[in-house]
Amino acid sequence: MIYSVTGKVVHTEPELAVVNCAGVGYACKTTATTIGDIAGASGDVTLFTHLIIREDSADLYGFSRYEELNWFRLLITVSGVGAKAALTILSGLTADKLAVAIASEDAKAFTKLKGIGTKTAQRIVLELKSKVTSGSELFSTQTDYSAVTAQGSSAQEATAALVALGYSQSDAASAVAKLGADRSVEELIKGALRNLAGM
Repeated sequence: MIYSVTGKVVHTEPELAVVNCAGVGYACKTTATTIGDIAGASGDVTLFTHLIIREDSADLYGFSRYEELNWFRLLITVSGVGAKAALTILSGLTADKLAVAIASEDAKAFTKLKGIGTKTAQRIVLELKSKVTSGSELFSTQTDYSAVTAQGSSAQEATAALVALGYSQSDAASAVAKLGADRSVEELIKGALRNLAGM
């Protein structure tokens, strides 16, 4: 297994980065986030990799952030989500927004992405929610998403109020989660509105 590749970026295009390592160009399928991180880099870059071998192909996937690699590996475990769909999701949602969308059961956040249908979006939420809200060490984010999903909690009430005001489920849940769960509904709404205004 190739853990990572380190070298100079010699070519990029949508969903692909080529890194020259000791004279060998490794073509890594990747996300818009990683392309943004490494495009124009003058020195060496490191991409954390995942190799998928099939009967007729061997594809290398590379990510500038280890957390993004973890998300990729997690997404492809979901029934109906292949590597291409996982790249689409990671290109369209940051790690934090992805976690909030899953924790708050916001399937619509996924259906806005090209090629992700309603059933696939619902499977992602269903199959990954427990992993996101359990505080898995796979993810570097420090936000406590479990408070947002706790039934009858102040955080959940505040999130519902913000959705009623026209904010998306993901944005509302993210803004509330950043404040912690030890506040009243009113305090959470006011604080979240300030967070949303700064987005």
